Amino acid sequence: MSMAMAGMLAGMALGFAGYFGGFGAFLLVAALGAVGFVVGRLVEGDFEPGDFLRGRERGDRRR
Repeated sequence: MSMAMAGMLAGMALGFAGYFGGFGAFLLVAALGAVGFVVGRLVEGDFEPGDFLRGRERGDRRR
């Protein structure tokens, strides 16, 4: 499935949630979609769990 098709399906799901369930349902669907995206990327191996948990290196700190 192309990224355009996935984006269209996600947009339609958010639209239906917002129309039928209100703003709270819209936010719930958006949050669960984001969680599903991250879990999918973790399963595919694009992200590592440590990418979210480790802090910046000392030399990378900006002021």
